[in-house]
Amino acid sequence: MNCVAFMVVTTSFLSWTDAVNRYFSKDNDKTLQYLMEPPVYAEIKARRGENATLPCVLRTVPSQYRVKWSKVDPLHTESENIILISNGHEVKHYGIWQSKASLRQMHALDISLCLTKLELQDCGLYQCELINGIDDERVTITLSIEGVVFPYQSSHGRYKFTYFDAKKACAEQDATLATYTQLYREWTDGLEWCNAGWLNDGTVHYPILNPRPACGKDLPPGIRSYGPRHKTKERYDAFCFTSTTEGSVFYVPGPLNFLEAAHACKEKGASLALVGQIYSSWKFLGLERCDGGWLQDGSVRFPIIIPKKRCGGLPQPGVHSFGFPKKSISLYGAYCYR
Repeated sequence: MNCVAFMVVTTSFLSWTDAVNRYFSKDNDKTLQYLMEPPVYAEIKARRGENATLPCVLRTVPSQYRVKWSKVDPLHTESENIILISNGHEVKHYGIWQSKASLRQMHALDISLCLTKLELQDCGLYQCELINGIDDERVTITLSIEGVVFPYQSSHGRYKFTYFDAKKACAEQDATLATYTQLYREWTDGLEWCNAGWLNDGTVHYPILNPRPACGKDLPPGIRSYGPRHKTKERYDAFCFTSTTEGSVFYVPGPLNFLEAAHACKEKGASLALVGQIYSSWKFLGLERCDGGWLQDGSVRFPIIIPKKRCGGLPQPGVHSFGFPKKSISLYGAYCYR
C-alpha cells in the first residue's frame, strides 16, 4: 500500500464528483419554465422492499408535451435507461420498469415517479424530463437505498475474485457490489478493512481508519484506491452492499458440523443464512450473539453490537468471522434465515 495508491483515491473520487457536478450543472444556465426546481441534489432515501416517490411537479401545463423518466449514469452519459414516457394521457413503460414504475398524478401538475418494491440496484440518479416541441428541460433526483457494506473474500483465500467473480459472489450472498458512495458512508460509520476490494464501477479500494505499517503506513485515514483495474486479469476481494430483507436471522445452538447445521435450520422451516442476510439482521434488527455459527457459504461468523471482552475482545461492533473452517469436523451453532 503506497503513496501512489493514496493519490489514486483522490483522482478516483474527484472523477466521480466532477462527473456528477458536470451532469447536474449542464443545464444550470437554462431557466426552468415548466418544471419546479427541486432542492439542490435532492435525495430520496428508502430501504429494499419499500416503495418510493421521486418528486417532479409542473409549474404550468404546456399545450402539448411529453414527460420522460429515465435512470442515468454520470460516467456513461451516452447510455440512457428509459423508464417511461407519457403524453399526459397515455403512458408507455420500458423493459423491467413496466411492473414497478408509474406516474403518481395526484393532481394536474404532478408527474412524480412512483417505484414499488425497491431492489438494491434501484439506487442512483433519476431524471424527469419535459419535452415541449424542440425544447426540453429536466430535473434530477437521487434515490439512495439504506443498507450496509461488508467486505467479502473467497473461501479459497485473499484476492481470488476477478470483477465478474466479485459481482457473482455478492449476488450469491443477497447483495450487490457496493458503489463508492456506499463504501464512503460505511467508512464514516467505522468500516475498516486492510484488503482491497472491487466496487461496482470496476475500481478497487480499501477503507482505513487507523493507518499502520501493514495498512496505509503513515498516510492519513481515508479510502485508498487502486483506481480502475482490469476486470478479467486482476483479482481482489469484494465490497458488497445489502439492505433490509423480508425475513430474519436466528441462532440455533450447537455443537454442529456444517451438514448438521443445515439440517437443523431445515427442521425449523429455514435455511442457513447468507452473509448479506446476517449483516441485514445485525444492521436493521439488532441481531447480536456471542457465538459462532455456520452460514450457507461455509463461513462461521457472529454478530456483535456492543463489543465485549468475552466476545473475542474485538473493539468494533460488526459481524465478525472465523473464516471457513473444515465443514466435517468443526463444530459451531447455526445462523438460520426464515
